[in-house]
Amino acid sequence: MTETVYLNGRLVPAFEAKVSAFDYGFLLGFGLFETMRSYDGHIFRLESHLARLMKSAEALGMVSKLGNFDLGNACYQVLKANGLSDARIRLTVSTGEGEIVPDPATCREPTVFIVARKLAPLAGEVYQRGYHVVISSIRRNSRSPSSQHKSTSWLENVLARSEARAAGAEEAVLLNERGLVVECSASNIFLVRSGVLYTPPTESGALPGVTREVVLGLAQTLGIGFRVVDLGFEELLRAEEAFLTSSIIEVMPLTQVEGRAIGDGKPGPVTMRLMTAYRELVAREVGTKGGG
Repeated sequence: MTETVYLNGRLVPAFEAKVSAFDYGFLLGFGLFETMRSYDGHIFRLESHLARLMKSAEALGMVSKLGNFDLGNACYQVLKANGLSDARIRLTVSTGEGEIVPDPATCREPTVFIVARKLAPLAGEVYQRGYHVVISSIRRNSRSPSSQHKSTSWLENVLARSEARAAGAEEAVLLNERGLVVECSASNIFLVRSGVLYTPPTESGALPGVTREVVLGLAQTLGIGFRVVDLGFEELLRAEEAFLTSSIIEVMPLTQVEGRAIGDGKPGPVTMRLMTAYRELVAREVGTKGGG
């Protein structure tokens, strides 16, 4: 079956999709993206992903250019066109084609691209073992506005992930310029001490993750105390439990940092409770909403 993608208002075969070499997403990394996950044809928390995208688009002066696009419907069109139920969806927008001298005002029409690929869930054994991480040599600048946007300028994240792969780990933890724990290359991070949940604030440079917000909401519902506070590297090492969150991996236990075990080196009870609650929430929402 030929893969179908969405490009600027049309569904087209993937091999026909073309973007200008003068597109600012290519020339300057001036664009935004969202990675989402669908279950049984339903894109989980689609509205939250689109809200984050549009908030960033407003900050970058792109929001008015996206007004003619029904992005949610377009995501579902791509799923349907490819016959997908459980999938990874990537929505990318840029300010479009412009002059080679950086000036977004020269960009008339945005570029909107959506692709969906079949997603096979990670094996249960991966969650039982948990992720192993390393500390990246890259430092996140908490004062940079780019830290609050999921932009296509993902150089730091890609380099951090490459460091993890080279070390035989699944993820890399990013610290900021003050040496505080921020997040991982493609996920937010949580610690557990004395049954209380801790996660870095967005002011530290952490991306306001959609799954992060879901987990904080679940913690409140379950009566699990939580604090959004600055976290030092030593606090990560002293944590009794830790886990990572993203739309793709959901709630993933973090069991080892730089070869040192977190807690007893196994997924902890708070982590497991939130992992179960997250999956139950997905099942409820998929069951009640179905496909779009």
